[in-house]
Amino acid sequence: MLRYTISRLLQLIPVVIGISVVVFFGMHVIPGDVATLILGDKGSQADLDRLREQLGLNKPVWVQYLIFAKDAVHGDFGISLRTQQPALSEIGLALPITIQLTLAALTIATIAGVLVGVLAARRQYSLFDSLSMTVVLIGVSMPIFWTGLILLIVFGGKLHWLPIGGLLGDGVQIKRITGMPVLDAALTGNWAGFRSALSHLVLPALALSTASMAIIARMTRATMVEILAQDYVRTARAKGLGERTVTLRHALRNALIPIVTVVGLQLGLLLSGAVLTETVFAIPGLGRLAVTSILARDYPVIQALVIIASVIFVLVNFGTDLLYAYLDPRIKYGS
Repeated sequence: MLRYTISRLLQLIPVVIGISVVVFFGMHVIPGDVATLILGDKGSQADLDRLREQLGLNKPVWVQYLIFAKDAVHGDFGISLRTQQPALSEIGLALPITIQLTLAALTIATIAGVLVGVLAARRQYSLFDSLSMTVVLIGVSMPIFWTGLILLIVFGGKLHWLPIGGLLGDGVQIKRITGMPVLDAALTGNWAGFRSALSHLVLPALALSTASMAIIARMTRATMVEILAQDYVRTARAKGLGERTVTLRHALRNALIPIVTVVGLQLGLLLSGAVLTETVFAIPGLGRLAVTSILARDYPVIQALVIIASVIFVLVNFGTDLLYAYLDPRIKYGS
């Protein structure tokens, strides 16, 4: 297991390098000049040439990449052209907020998706099965921004049950520890802040979770239908075990590997969906930062955002692979 873990970690290195190459050279293909963006149209040609030399933009692209890669290894992704702050600092403020939203959405999607999938499999071809799979199909088809707008209008605008955007209510302050408002409020015992942060999290987490919930439910149902027809499940029933025991202990446990695979892959969907969700709900996370940086053509922040998000996705898939051995002891990695 240890040898396999080290081997997989080493395999991640060329993947991350490949991502950085694609991102860096892709940014250089986009029309525009960083020096012109910084100085504006009023900058003279001499000023432009001087700034390009200071930034190393007059060097060959491959030399610029080597410099970028060396600095990135040390955590230096450059300076934001928009705020003149280190790009990593900009991301450090937004990343915990997106992690909070992503974890909340993934939790909702996993619990609801597995529950619906298991119940639909146990009642195959019933009215519940047909209705739940129809709702799931609608959930997959609905764009995240449309779902978010509907939730805002209904629960925020019409019913006034939940706030319509932001992280906290007016006048509410939470001491920053992790950067996640809900967790920070709980850690500091600020229960008024906790309620405010949690109420602001509900609608965006629901909106972001819909597509993932539908995919997990479909996978759970398909896997459970196949496993419930296996001989060992019929044997467990013949021994007089209760249906709940048969479903949870024998069927669902053996269905976890494909379900966990899908749940791990949903992280990429949730990270990409966070761009729309955070924009709709005015949440200052990575998604909103990405939109703002793209509109401002803030190349250093965009590069850092894509690379960090890609690394997170790769690490989650790596963790999912390691989780297989825990879920199924029959799986043995290289000795």
